[in-house]
Amino acid sequence: MTNKKHASDSVVPRGDVSKRVGVEQIRQRGVNVAELLEMLIDAAGAEFTTYYYYTLLRMNLAGKEDYKEICEDARLEDRAHFELITPRIYELGGQLPADIRAFADRAGCPDAFLPGYSGVRAEGARTVEKLQEQGYKAADILGVLLEAERCAIRTWSEICDVTFGKDPRTYDMASRILQEEIEHEAWFLELLSMEREGISRPSGHFRRGDPGEAPYSKNRGFYNP
Repeated sequence: MTNKKHASDSVVPRGDVSKRVGVEQIRQRGVNVAELLEMLIDAAGAEFTTYYYYTLLRMNLAGKEDYKEICEDARLEDRAHFELITPRIYELGGQLPADIRAFADRAGCPDAFLPGYSGVRAEGARTVEKLQEQGYKAADILGVLLEAERCAIRTWSEICDVTFGKDPRTYDMASRILQEEIEHEAWFLELLSMEREGISRPSGHFRRGDPGEAPYSKNRGFYNP
C-alpha cells in the first residue's frame, strides 16, 4: 500500500478519526474551512427561516391563487436548499446551533416579515392583529418575496466565489441552489412589475412538474418528499 500515491498522507495518518481527508484537501487548496462553515451555517439559517416566513406570506396572498402557487414553489425549494446544504456542514466538521432561536438569529438574510411588521417584540400581539384586520396588498407581499430572493442570490454567489476551483462539492451544491434563487427572483420581479405597475417583465417561468420540485437542488434520493 505504501507505493500507492493516494493511499495515505502525513496530515491524516492511517486510522486517524480526529481529522477528515475531505476537509484537509480543500484546506490545502486555499479554503478557510472555519470561515466557510460560518458562511454555510448563516446561509442555512436564512433558508430555514425563509421557508417559515414564506408560509405566512403565501397564506396572505388572498385571492391570488396563481401567485400562491409560484410562492409555494419557492417556499418548498428553500426547504430543499436547507436540506441539501446541511449535511455538507457536518461533513466539514461543523454543526448547526443546538438552539433554534440562536440559529434564526444568525440567519444571513433579514427576516421576511409580513408587510408592516417590524419584528420589534415590544409591539406585542396587538400590532399583528391590527395588520391582519386591515389585510395585506399582494404587491407589498411580492416586494418582501423579491428582496428575500435577492439576498439569497448575493449569499450563494459569495459562497460560489469562495469555493470555485477549490471545493468542488460545496461549489456544486451552492451553484445548484443559486440557479433556483435566480429563477425565484425573476418570478417575483415579473409578478410585482405587473401587480404594481402594470408592466410586463417576463421571467420565462414554467410551471414545475410538482410543487417544490427543486429541479437543481433537490436530490431525488431524499427520504422526505
